Amino acid sequence: MHRGLYEAASAMLVQETNLDVVTHNLANVDTPGYKRRVSANADFSALMDRIEKVSEDAETKIATMMPADMPFKGRQLIGSMALAQIFSEDVMDPFPGVVKTTENPLDIAIDGQGFFAVADGNGNTFYTRSGNFTLNNDGAMVTPNGMTLQGEGGEITIPANANSVSIMRDGRVVADNQVVGQVVIYNFERPTYLKHEARNLLTPTQDSGEAEAVQNAKFWSSALEMSNVEVVTEMVRMIEAQRAYEGASKALMTHDEQTQKLITSYSRG
Repeated sequence: MHRGLYEAASAMLVQETNLDVVTHNLANVDTPGYKRRVSANADFSALMDRIEKVSEDAETKIATMMPADMPFKGRQLIGSMALAQIFSEDVMDPFPGVVKTTENPLDIAIDGQGFFAVADGNGNTFYTRSGNFTLNNDGAMVTPNGMTLQGEGGEITIPANANSVSIMRDGRVVADNQVVGQVVIYNFERPTYLKHEARNLLTPTQDSGEAEAVQNAKFWSSALEMSNVEVVTEMVRMIEAQRAYEGASKALMTHDEQTQKLITSYSRG
């Protein structure tokens, strides 16, 4: 097996995926509430080992598992692929974005951790940090793409004849001095593992845990949390990935040329 070719090709695939993650972040730099994704790589040898263990029936058992889960002694790494890199996962960066004031009384920014819950017409629930809400024809608070904000007891509806609407610090929605709803936010045990479905919409995964309502949540009204993507940081990551990709590509070509020379040399001998 040409280990040099495999390691170089593995590095190229990793950097290609890193570029995809960075490109997606840059495309959403102006998306309210968007949380940037961060790619995580791992050594091939750290993810897979070969274990041989003689069982009670004197047969050799071979198992493959994470190194931390190995109960046996005498494990062996598969070959010498310790330098190979593979793409492990990409996770969400929960660090809050910059909060900007707006003139829309229905815009809400979360002060602290948590996510708004919004629902589509099919009964699916998504979570987001984007608090730019408007009213639909029924007076319900909705996102720009029509998903309804889920408050305490369901959607929050503003009376059609209301002259003024405001969001209080504790999340109460007040129309003409009457409380018409309560904004509720949710958090997760490990929010970094939330899955991006579309731009600033997130769904829970097995790793993130289930949504739990945040008690005593605080909000900023007429304010909007922007994306936490920093253009300079992402551009640096892009340049690093491009250079690493080019380096791996050159290594692959060099290894291929040396292999060709070796084959030619032996064929002549």
